Amino acid sequence: MLFNSIQFLIFFPLVTGLYFLLPFRWRWGLLLSASCIFYMYFIPVYILILLFTILVDYVAGILIEGAEGNRRKRLLALSIVANVGVLAVFKYFNFANTNLAALAHFIGWNYPIQDLKLILPIGLSFHTFQAMSYTIEVYRGNQKAERHPGIYALYVMFYPQLVAGPIERPQNLLHQFHEPHSFDYGQATTGLKLMLYGLFMKTVVADRLAIAVNSVYGNPLAYSGPVFVLATIMFAFQIFCDFAGYSNIAIGAARVMGFTLMRNFDRPYHARSISEFWRRWHISLSTWFKDYLYIPLGGSRVSVPRWYLNLMIVFLISGLWHGAKWTFLIWGGLHGLYLIAGIVTHASRQHLLHAWGIERAPRLHRMLQTGTVFTLVCFGWIFFRADSVSDAWFIVSHLGTGWGEFFKRPSMILLNQGLSRNQFLLGLLGVIVIESVHAIQSRTAIAPLLASRSMWLRWSFYMALALVVINLSMVSETPFIYFQF
Repeated sequence: MLFNSIQFLIFFPLVTGLYFLLPFRWRWGLLLSASCIFYMYFIPVYILILLFTILVDYVAGILIEGAEGNRRKRLLALSIVANVGVLAVFKYFNFANTNLAALAHFIGWNYPIQDLKLILPIGLSFHTFQAMSYTIEVYRGNQKAERHPGIYALYVMFYPQLVAGPIERPQNLLHQFHEPHSFDYGQATTGLKLMLYGLFMKTVVADRLAIAVNSVYGNPLAYSGPVFVLATIMFAFQIFCDFAGYSNIAIGAARVMGFTLMRNFDRPYHARSISEFWRRWHISLSTWFKDYLYIPLGGSRVSVPRWYLNLMIVFLISGLWHGAKWTFLIWGGLHGLYLIAGIVTHASRQHLLHAWGIERAPRLHRMLQTGTVFTLVCFGWIFFRADSVSDAWFIVSHLGTGWGEFFKRPSMILLNQGLSRNQFLLGLLGVIVIESVHAIQSRTAIAPLLASRSMWLRWSFYMALALVVINLSMVSETPFIYFQF
């Protein structure tokens, strides 16, 4: 079920109302049933995959807690293998099989294995990683094994964040299902405002920018440098507004019922380094990789070459987590190289800043850093968005073309991307609004700022935003980008 659908408009208030009407002892059952319905709205039979991993990890958690020594390790390994095995079959088998078939064809071998005719279960990587975090934390002794099978199933399947996160840790979420939540007007209204803002980001901004981005990236041979640059910048804001919009709706929907989910985005395009970007972008995933892969590999507490290798391993796997395509692998590798290059060149960059006097102009320094990071991130988005490596290479190799014609007729960059001038301006205005909100957030929290204004001003603002969402949202119910992961 999509958050931006009529079905959800009925589903959410119905489930929320019943949640507060029911006695506490029955609420977990309502939420679990609602989460099953929410997930089965896509492909019903795939709920069996969820039930399999839930059963495996529920039993594994209890056994791990009661085991000692190597038996604990073996039980954790079995749990991880079961979870990763499901990912491997549905997400990575065909990718590996296609590449092996291509290699066999190249060297003249007969390769008879055919691809599997499977559709990737929606949000598989998200709830798999959330389930894995549970067994790992039980193994580490940071989380008691959950004895209530329904509560554990709800931890994995909680519908607001089931298909695209945030990827929660058991320490943050599990105990909340054991706690009674009374209706709180302040929490409910805050959650609804967050949901409304998330819908604005998704349906007004992201879905509008998607028209132009899809037009260009769907047929790159028809365009040249200026169009590629603009389409890539538009995709940067499309994917941010799409994914951060989903996260805001998920966090807001949970908050209305009294649950607290972790923040998943923190003004990522204001980052002044690539490492800071990853502390601000998809925070639940980046911290997952840090805690469960990077640090166990040794992190930075190893030799310098091994440190660089650890970074590359993490980001290559992060690329594959997003999708079984070479474009995602390259995207992840680029960010690994960005981080390593930043470490290697740190001293020389500091020397240049001092020699040129830029450090004495902090605002200019900040603008240069932010602009450089945004440019590098956008370059990586080319590979993330392109349909194939050949398409990505065509775009990269033609970034310098067509500028002479563009300077003669700048309007051509707007009129050949599937958006009318007015639609383009609406998308641009939406980005300006969002970045203005970020600029305010960098100085003060939005909620207290609004709360300090008069009731009439606040409600006029909320009503205006609601009218914008109602009247300017794109008509089609477009799935969220990260549903495919």
